[in-house]
Amino acid sequence: MERNARDIPWRSLYKLLTGAIVPRPIGWISTVDEKGRPNLAPFSFFNAVCSNPPHVLFCPGIRSTDGAPKDTLRNVHATGEFVVNIVTEPLLDAMNRTATELPPDVDEFAYAGLTPIPSVAVTPPRVAESPVHFECRVVHIYEVGTEPGAGSVVIGEVVHVHVANEVLFDGDKIDIQALQPVGRLAGGDYCRVREVIHLPRPPSQIQHTTS
Repeated sequence: MERNARDIPWRSLYKLLTGAIVPRPIGWISTVDEKGRPNLAPFSFFNAVCSNPPHVLFCPGIRSTDGAPKDTLRNVHATGEFVVNIVTEPLLDAMNRTATELPPDVDEFAYAGLTPIPSVAVTPPRVAESPVHFECRVVHIYEVGTEPGAGSVVIGEVVHVHVANEVLFDGDKIDIQALQPVGRLAGGDYCRVREVIHLPRPPSQIQHTTS
């Protein structure tokens, strides 16, 4: 296939993008609205930005059902805070339930049978069953279109980190086999980490300078 991207319907582009850009990590984002009502939703357009200072991003889209922004986007605009909860294999079904489009007054924690626990530095609660949480404050929201298929890039600074001891080793490393993370593919497909390929990183060819 060879086509100008502008000639491809956005729904087809979505299928091409999500089918080729795989696997994608899942940011399970918890927020609260201006009334303090909790919301929890998964986003596979999610990743780290940098570590100094630590920032992450996720991309909530415009709903195709009614053309409205997702509740998560409205909430981060209103409060400027969110929590990233990492999705693991035992949480896959619960995560999928929170992907349901629900009215703003429905608590996704209760809907999916999850336990909300207080955060340390931000207002949105964390998912108790998740072994890793990143509490974040919003620093940028970039809107990329306003029609269905469009979305926003939400960038947040990580202000507090929670890592369960059972998935941590050497003080600052994550044990992938213990974490059992889940990746997003296309449609209703997901993947597990069953084989790890280790490749030593080639040494830098840039001459180091001293100051």
